[in-house]
Amino acid sequence: MTDILDPSDRTGAVPEDTADLVRILNTDGTLAPTPAGEAFLSLIEALSDFDLEEFYRDMVVSRALDVQATNLQRQGQLALWPPSFGQEAAQVGSAHAARAQDHLFPSYREHIVTKIRGVDPVDIIRLMRGLSHGGWDPTDPKNGNTNIYTLVLGSQTLHATGFAMGLTLGGRAGTGDLERDEAVIVYYGDGASSQGDVHEAMVFAASYRTPEVFFLQNNQWAISVPVRRQSRSPLYQRAAGYGMPSYQVDGNDVLASFAVTRQALDEARAGDGPRAIEAVTYRRGAHTTSDDPTKYRTSEEEEAWAERDPITRMRAFLQARGASEAFFEDVEEEGRSVADDLRTRTTQLEAPDAPSMFTHVYTDDHPLMAEQRQWLADYEASFEEGRA
Repeated sequence: MTDILDPSDRTGAVPEDTADLVRILNTDGTLAPTPAGEAFLSLIEALSDFDLEEFYRDMVVSRALDVQATNLQRQGQLALWPPSFGQEAAQVGSAHAARAQDHLFPSYREHIVTKIRGVDPVDIIRLMRGLSHGGWDPTDPKNGNTNIYTLVLGSQTLHATGFAMGLTLGGRAGTGDLERDEAVIVYYGDGASSQGDVHEAMVFAASYRTPEVFFLQNNQWAISVPVRRQSRSPLYQRAAGYGMPSYQVDGNDVLASFAVTRQALDEARAGDGPRAIEAVTYRRGAHTTSDDPTKYRTSEEEEAWAERDPITRMRAFLQARGASEAFFEDVEEEGRSVADDLRTRTTQLEAPDAPSMFTHVYTDDHPLMAEQRQWLADYEASFEEGRA
């Protein structure tokens, strides 16, 4: 019997491919689908040059924003930042796969997902700076049906499943009209996959055949615990226990992430029930800026995953298709511009008035909030009286 403390488990090394793994692009950027990936080629062939270049553009911008936000935290401008460095392909591909009427439930690392859907990155900064309890209004059409971040691990899967149950019961999915029917995608990580909330959500999703996709980003580490410690079998296989079809995708291949998510969402919205996706990727940054990954990861491991970088892979693919150097220079410039804008607007943010903390605790006016608001006002006024 293997000792649970066996040092061989303390690894996030590049896993061996499974027979079910969907990959379209090889690590060198060549079009080399795995046997499981062959079934998704038609979805890739339907993409235009603009679509493919947009995938690359969003990944580059994502990394530029992420690096800038990390720097801002290090310089005392943010309380915390959860980096998404290395996970760009999983996020960009899946976000573009969602249709406009779909509803997205992120965890707290899906920065480019929210931006693609229309959320202003500064709204994430407000949350991480401690200026907002939520960041943005998910009911505002400009935010693309994107729910707010959830830092309580796995709880967003329950929120997503409840919403998806409502879609089913309200006749807003499964009508046969893919342009109107709605679906839900919920993001979570390999660490959160061990939370009871996730499994409870899957039970209800399977029972009610919700139009929902569970999108698991397996970035190999739940803070300092490797995924091999959490599960002795690939995470995508867990879905079978709920009678839920699942896919395992190379999460560093933006084309595979797009194709698998598009098909899974379309199947779910058509009334076929929920789907699960495991995107095998790697968190190249820290878990958050309060974390030091050198305490539990080796440089050899990080170098091995760097060779699978999603941006480098897609750039090689586009270059082989004839994308110009001017295009790549324009993308790099956009990344710098977006990052600079983020820094400028972050340093211009002002703290909210203290009484605003009571505003959205309840939907309607509440006597307890009124009492606390008045207490705060009287307390602050006492200092003015003392100076008189």
